Amino acid sequence: MTEPSKVIHVRNVGHEISENDLLQLFQPFGVITKLVMLRAKNQALLQMQDVPSAITALQFYTNVQPTIRGRNVYVQFSSHQELTTMDQNTQARGDEPNRILLVTVHHMLYPITVDVLHQVFSPYGFVEKIVTFQKSAGFQALIQYQLRQCAVSARTSLQGRNIYDGCCQLDIQFSNLDELQVNYNNDRSRDFTNPNLPSEQKGRSSQPGYGDVGGTYTLQMANAAAIAAAFGGGLPPGISGTNDRCTVLVSNLNPDQTDGDKLFNLFSLYGNIIRIKLLRNKPDHALVQMGDGFQAELAVHFLKGAMLFGKRMEVNFSKHPNITQGADTHEYANSNLNRFNRNAAKNYRYCCSPTKMIHLSTLPQDISEEEIVNHLEEHGTIVNTKLFEMNGKKQALVQFETEEQATEALVCKHATSLAGSIIRISFSQLQSIRENS
Repeated sequence: MTEPSKVIHVRNVGHEISENDLLQLFQPFGVITKLVMLRAKNQALLQMQDVPSAITALQFYTNVQPTIRGRNVYVQFSSHQELTTMDQNTQARGDEPNRILLVTVHHMLYPITVDVLHQVFSPYGFVEKIVTFQKSAGFQALIQYQLRQCAVSARTSLQGRNIYDGCCQLDIQFSNLDELQVNYNNDRSRDFTNPNLPSEQKGRSSQPGYGDVGGTYTLQMANAAAIAAAFGGGLPPGISGTNDRCTVLVSNLNPDQTDGDKLFNLFSLYGNIIRIKLLRNKPDHALVQMGDGFQAELAVHFLKGAMLFGKRMEVNFSKHPNITQGADTHEYANSNLNRFNRNAAKNYRYCCSPTKMIHLSTLPQDISEEEIVNHLEEHGTIVNTKLFEMNGKKQALVQFETEEQATEALVCKHATSLAGSIIRISFSQLQSIRENS
């Protein structure tokens, strides 16, 4: 075995494998600083930011065979300790790290605003300024981070990704500018360090109709690195972050007690739900279409084998890429109960398998523990409860005797009304309720 190096040697890299495919394979393990494709040899060299990141990646891929587009690739430490060759495929200006990124958006089917760009780029660090403009190359933006390392991470993670599903592809280089000049805070430019700038030059009206686009379409930001950041730097064991199948098949359900809304309440813990179909010819089967492949992977990973209504659910990827609309389908794409429309990164952090403990939020201010117990006790034996306040809002923890009872309470009572408030329920990863917490 070659001694550990931050440079990883990848073999059997077929012509169909792109740089982005390789980036996706290694991004969950840390920042990638350089990538050189050796096309003539069907090989690639990839440099991680440090040796521990490379060691973690290779340890992971000794247990899991890495495959790209159906082809097995083979990874080992390179004999190089450092890559001196620049990646031949990037333009000269684009390879000298800088805190300002030049972003070109290709195949732009939807308008891109400063707010959309901020949503995409801010998970990697504090974005100070954004300026957008139209050039012969298409729509472009300059994005200035507070720190150069944040810009490096963002470029590594987002290069070649789509903002929306199937369109608005990002092409990212480092800019050679030192500082962005922003004169107006509006949909086309923004200085996040100076909120007092005017929105327009006097006498010019703001461009209508662009302001709400960020909320209209769910951002397809389910790339491994963005979510690895949400999970504190690394994906949970067993999650690849590279799955692209959005629909899952759920079987061994209890048909008498299961419906679309109950499945929605459970699966929406792992991503946004597009639609759900209960299969008429197989009453214990259902199809659930998630917002993207990563969310589907989380659902399969965390819900496989979970108990619900006396049955152990089977959850697998479906061969159907999506669910067609029809009489048996329940539409949820525009539901305001989807949990990943805001703070997606925070929600990913709370993903886990069903536990005995559920967490209740958006409770009325004057709620009592007794009212909460009365609302939930039909689903099982409640061992302990705790009512507390967080940021001025009432929340509660309720511990059941078994995971199955907690799961039933969640699927039946999430988004129900309690003392006039629509409550939200998720699983808590706390093992027990501490009286003094």
